[in-house]
Amino acid sequence: MNIGRLVRQAQNGNKEALLQLIIADQDAYYRLAYTYMGNEHDAMDAMEDMIVTLYEKIDQLQKSEAFYSWSKTILVNRCKTLLRKQERFLPLEDEREQSLAALTEDNPYRYSESEMDMQVLLSHLNSRQREAIELRYVHDLPYQAIAEMTGAPIGTIKSRISQGLQKLKAMIGGDRYENDRGEIKGTQTNLEYGTGSVRT
Repeated sequence: MNIGRLVRQAQNGNKEALLQLIIADQDAYYRLAYTYMGNEHDAMDAMEDMIVTLYEKIDQLQKSEAFYSWSKTILVNRCKTLLRKQERFLPLEDEREQSLAALTEDNPYRYSESEMDMQVLLSHLNSRQREAIELRYVHDLPYQAIAEMTGAPIGTIKSRISQGLQKLKAMIGGDRYENDRGEIKGTQTNLEYGTGSVRT
């Protein structure tokens, strides 16, 4: 697929060319939207909003090779706008658990077991650390794109990722014990599903 040619065609009003660009990476768009919205319906709404925005603003894109990072930045912004309208930034923990449970065999975008394990680990980070790590390692986005999506300097993004990774390393290594409320204290060898939680 010639991205540059399709972008130029889209900028000249060819809606089919823009559709081809979107379809080529539709799974990545969906998973990115799902990360923020926490359920299929809202993720699809965010994607629809993104497509409308792309149609309206494609002529503003100066570098055709930047189409995917640019369009994903628009998608993240649409997600955050929708979440603000819903008066929430990220799914609450119980909503996130329900959304993970909803990714069944019937859903082609479901998480694999290892991805679900990672989601459990990430749920113990603060929202900004989790967002930065998911964008970098789950969605494989470059630091510059993450900075544009979140409105934070690259140095801040790298710091959030570094601090988040340190917390994750602490959770998957060392000894594990729980207090009488079931909260995990210290570090642990394997993160287990249960009622315990770590809040930072």
